[in-house]
Amino acid sequence: MNVNDSRVLNLILEKKIITIVRGTYGDDLRKLAHALYDGGIRFMEVTFDQKDPDCIAKTAGAISMLNAEFAGCDFYAGAGTVLTKEQVKAAFDAGASYIISPNTNPEVIRYTKELGLVSIPGAMTPTEILFAHDCGADIVKLFPAATLGLKYVKDILAPISHVAIIATAGITEENFAEFLKLGLKGAGISGRLTDKKLIAAGDWEEFTRRAKAFVDIADNN
Repeated sequence: MNVNDSRVLNLILEKKIITIVRGTYGDDLRKLAHALYDGGIRFMEVTFDQKDPDCIAKTAGAISMLNAEFAGCDFYAGAGTVLTKEQVKAAFDAGASYIISPNTNPEVIRYTKELGLVSIPGAMTPTEILFAHDCGADIVKLFPAATLGLKYVKDILAPISHVAIIATAGITEENFAEFLKLGLKGAGISGRLTDKKLIAAGDWEEFTRRAKAFVDIADNN
């Protein structure tokens, strides 16, 4: 469901967690979403698989399904790995509330804002982060955060603390709190909350347990 972008933005900054889902669709995605929802997760990003020629249809279909499944609930689906305006429009038409990219593309950011969605492009260096911010990004995704490390985050936040930044890639229960304590506003979390082995095993209770652990960290930092 497309909803007011300022409301979605405020909720992202309040909840601090966006689950990043890659290559999971249909009933597995539905069950995963319910398991994470039961653990307190309220934001799920479905990525465009750029190597798949059917990625637009698959991602749009997944977002539409999630919106229908959680109609009337406080749950927000968005699109990830968004590289083109065409993908922004497909996500918007499917009811996405936010657009996330691994890179900073001014056209994608501007079109996202024209459609009234929350814009979260990816960046790594201070120059890229500030460029994304100046282009109109609501939040900037620091990518790859764990590879860059805590000291890198501490150093860059000193001069650009006015930009809302979330960490993505390599975020776990062990390091999530440390990134938040440095001043990051949240995280995009994939591996621990989308483990393909757990999905294959149907261990939905473990996903709920992990979700609760991350939510507890977010609530207390």
